Amino acid sequence: MLSGRLGVALTAAALLVALLALHQVFRPLSQGSKYYLILFLAGVLPLVFVAYPAGLRWPRRRQREPATDTPGTPAPPTADTPDGTTPASAGETPAGTGGPSVSDWTLAAVALLACLYPVLPVALGAGGGGYDAFLDRQGLLVGVDVAMGTVLLLLLLEACRRTTGWILPAVCLVFLGYGYYGGLLPQQWPVAHAGLDFGQLVDAFYNSDSGFYGTPLDVAATYIVLFTIYGAVLDLSGAGRFFVDLSAAAFRRSRTAAGRTAVASGFLLGTVSGSGAATTVSIGAVTWPILRKAGYPPERAGGMLAAAGVGAILSPPTLGAAAFIIAEYLGVSYLRVLGWATVPTVLYYLGILLAVEIDARRSGVRPVAVAAGSFGRLLARFGYHFASLFVIVGLLAMGFSATRAVVYATVVAVALSFLDRHHRLTPTRLVAALAGGVRGVLAVTVVCAAAGIITATSTKTGLGPQAAALLIGAAGTVSSEPAVLLALTALLAAVALSLLGLAVPVTASFVIGWVIIGPALLDLGVTPAAVAMFVFYFAVLSEVSPPTALAAVAAAAVTGGRVVPTMWQTLRYALPAYLIPLAFVFTPTGLGLLGIGGPRQIAVAAAVTALAVGVLAVAAGGWLPGVGPAGVPERILGTAAGLCLLWLEPVPVAVGVALAAGAATGVLVRRGTATGGPRAGSPAQPREETE
Repeated sequence: MLSGRLGVALTAAALLVALLALHQVFRPLSQGSKYYLILFLAGVLPLVFVAYPAGLRWPRRRQREPATDTPGTPAPPTADTPDGTTPASAGETPAGTGGPSVSDWTLAAVALLACLYPVLPVALGAGGGGYDAFLDRQGLLVGVDVAMGTVLLLLLLEACRRTTGWILPAVCLVFLGYGYYGGLLPQQWPVAHAGLDFGQLVDAFYNSDSGFYGTPLDVAATYIVLFTIYGAVLDLSGAGRFFVDLSAAAFRRSRTAAGRTAVASGFLLGTVSGSGAATTVSIGAVTWPILRKAGYPPERAGGMLAAAGVGAILSPPTLGAAAFIIAEYLGVSYLRVLGWATVPTVLYYLGILLAVEIDARRSGVRPVAVAAGSFGRLLARFGYHFASLFVIVGLLAMGFSATRAVVYATVVAVALSFLDRHHRLTPTRLVAALAGGVRGVLAVTVVCAAAGIITATSTKTGLGPQAAALLIGAAGTVSSEPAVLLALTALLAAVALSLLGLAVPVTASFVIGWVIIGPALLDLGVTPAAVAMFVFYFAVLSEVSPPTALAAVAAAAVTGGRVVPTMWQTLRYALPAYLIPLAFVFTPTGLGLLGIGGPRQIAVAAAVTALAVGVLAVAAGGWLPGVGPAGVPERILGTAAGLCLLWLEPVPVAVGVALAAGAATGVLVRRGTATGGPRAGSPAQPREETE
């Protein structure tokens, strides 16, 4: 957080990037999209080194700390820490204490030069000479080109380290090492290749369409930055608070008002947020006091908040960044991707709401009066905040590009902000929204640019098909029957994607999964739409998967609960999101969940999967709403029933329905036995389980 003249300078630079992005929507640069990407990265990468501290300390500095330091352990330096109390190492400035250090400014200046080098009309020895001359040397880079490309490579790795941690740079280095040393592997190994020299790798990264300036960066510079600006505008116009207040007003007379408010708030905020951890913190700050008053333990409340917050990345019309990459990779409109996500999103929140209802009865949650105004009055007074969302969907349906649709929606949101005198977007606040939107995309941009290391290496070495063959071969060792082979491959892919998501951010996880794991499912006849959404969902689930679940960590910070139990609670609430993607990969009927097929196929797939979600929620929660507690045998039957129902074929569905009926019968018998005992007539009050 920078203030004073430095803060003004950073805002001005971010504003220029925002204006460049808006200019590209209506008057694209004549030199082409790659030229624009070069300028965009040149505007963003230096800002990363100014806005994100290095966070490095040298051991020798500790010997020089004065004895009068403030006692206690200081918070670790982060980009959002306004002030620090610990002296930094020589040459480094603590996060937020004195602004960027000399080394930060040096890296920013070098980043600007390395990014602009391809378009500078100045000859540098045999290199330079402008954009056309740079493109003409593709595949034949001279020494200056290789040097500048290497500098940009190192700067992107450092920028990723500052914004996301050490793991993504390490993954990129592994791919870089594979590209360089892969020729030394035994050639009989499936992943061996002929080998690439360093100049070829830099050429693939720096001067090709699959490297730094590939599809991921294109998506960040055209779609994501505009949607983050739109989200910042909505936030400053008061939409976020309105969505939370409206959710509270809708359920204030319900016994489960606290839980329902948290879930509904997550869904509404998710329509404009697109960030799981950020949505979790936003709804948690408002709804945690309500959940605590209702009697929710911190860990269970945190799990609910995290699961609802992660739904932000799955909720139309503003999905996560990877959704825009899906549209680009498959060559379809963003509206079609929204259509694919609609039914799974509804099923996901259905599962969470059922879990909330079950928890309310199982844990003896107390009814609380949620302080909120009248639902009708809130909707009548501030319902205009929904208008811009409808504008996006309407314009997309009319054939407008996603970029123009979101810009027009942003203009509508700015105009409507003047209906509330407390949240009017005056010129000063509008500049803050534009700059804030750009700051929100800094980390995503460097991740997308660094993803070019992975995609370019995979393309040059043919790693994707080789990995696909290995995955299918592993499944084939168990069975060669096509249906079983597909199921096993999908399960192995789900495990691999889940493990991958633990290490890298959602966007990078999707890119790697699509390049490395996606071809295996495509080779088995799964449609590209199903494969893309399958990879997308498991990439998103990295935010709730232990042991790194970022959304769960954020929720635990809000509720004060223990982190690991909060992660497991989140996993329980988010269970449908892990299973629904398998449904639309296993069988052709499952494509109905993506809105593909006729109305009958869509309705049948949605209804059967909804039943599966309900049965699994009962099995996970141990309670059948309206009846009573479920024992271990009924929960096992329910789990088996839910899994059978997800295989959308007549025989498995019939078996699943029979098993579900058996589980429900068992719960009814258990209830009859309990009410016929010594405490007949007493309501069951199960002891809350420690999980």
